[in-house]
Amino acid sequence: MQKSLYSLMLMDSVVREIDRIALEQNTNRSNIVNQILAEYVSMTTPEKRIANIFRSIEEFIGSETSGIVPHVTPNQMSMSLRSSLQYKYRPTIRYEVSLLRVPERGVIGELAVVLRTQSAALISCLTDFFRFWTALEEKYRGAGCARYAMYDSKFTRTIQLETARDYTSEELGNRISSYIRMLDSIMKRFIGGCPPHELENIYVSYLNKGVGLI
Repeated sequence: MQKSLYSLMLMDSVVREIDRIALEQNTNRSNIVNQILAEYVSMTTPEKRIANIFRSIEEFIGSETSGIVPHVTPNQMSMSLRSSLQYKYRPTIRYEVSLLRVPERGVIGELAVVLRTQSAALISCLTDFFRFWTALEEKYRGAGCARYAMYDSKFTRTIQLETARDYTSEELGNRISSYIRMLDSIMKRFIGGCPPHELENIYVSYLNKGVGLI
């Protein structure tokens, strides 16, 4: 949605309250005024939709015993989730979900997986896993299902939808949450030494349940 510059005459006392709320919510005056007006005319802003999706992810993940801990900062375009690996000193994996205000050709955002470790062996193991994961997705979902990138301790994947229909915030939150849980579970099994053919069977079983379709 396009934004334009407008001039408004407001009471000083009203502006002070707006600024106080903006400070509490870690945003700016314009965004708060835009949200208030959008709610008054029953519109959902892109920022509000993203916040609703993040809230749904937080609720879905928080209701499970997956060991994944979500963290949402109000009025941000991204959220993070943390998980720990069963590997010596229990290094942390961070999942970062970033969403776009306006989707681009079906792409609504990006998922980044960031490993916090200095262990060359673990970095190498996870690099092997992400190569395996990319090949797995392209085998069962097609080469254009997502765009991938790998770095020393970071893996990124676009979040995109298979169809052009509208999804509710809850549906998107559920899909993204389910994908992260699936990825986290299979990754930990890979690190634990589970054979690739068994991991492939687990992945297919998730797909058959409708999980992973982002």
